[in-house]
Amino acid sequence: MGSLLLVRHGQACFGSADYDRLSPLGELQSQRLGQWLKQTGQMPDLIAVGPLRRHVQTADLCVEAAGATAPRICVAGLDELDHAEILARHRPDLATPAQLHAEMAQADDPHRAFQRLFAAAVARWTGGAFDTQYTRSWPAFRAATLQALRALAAHQARTIWAFTSGGPIAVMVNALVDAPAGQAFALSWPLVNTSLTRIKTAAQRQSLISYNGWPHLEHADHLITHR
Repeated sequence: MGSLLLVRHGQACFGSADYDRLSPLGELQSQRLGQWLKQTGQMPDLIAVGPLRRHVQTADLCVEAAGATAPRICVAGLDELDHAEILARHRPDLATPAQLHAEMAQADDPHRAFQRLFAAAVARWTGGAFDTQYTRSWPAFRAATLQALRALAAHQARTIWAFTSGGPIAVMVNALVDAPAGQAFALSWPLVNTSLTRIKTAAQRQSLISYNGWPHLEHADHLITHR
């Protein structure tokens, strides 16, 4: 039996043209996580990282703060969904960052407006009626994510830290609790940046132990973010 610790990346630069990088707050969240892991004596035998820059930056800062020295691998199945394409297919008039920013700027609450827009776009993507319109369809994304889970669970490393995004975490948790696949992203919306989801692993069976914990951010509400 082993342990797979899924880490959602730190806060990225939401609303900017270059979303795929950590904000200063996201950097601090990642460092706080590494410090907490060090204090609790939790060290990995393997570090798995998704292919995005925010995954790599979160891993770098967390691992350095923890003083972890385990080998590292990049796992393609830890990649996030393509939010830009999913939004553009749902609302072609918002296909560029400038168009999206202008639309959100008109809302009384841009974050809530974006969440409603994104939830509708994801519902279209996962609905099954438009699979051929996407570079990576929902069934393909889900299959790649679950293949990554199986591969990490079968790895000889006993303790793995995996740095990824909300989409893959939601898909894995959804499958582990045997919920309807189309409802997977209901588990994504509450995820806190640098939150921890722990899975007990074996080659033939994986079990969810905890979901969306953030003990390293306790008593620091200003560090708790969702995007």
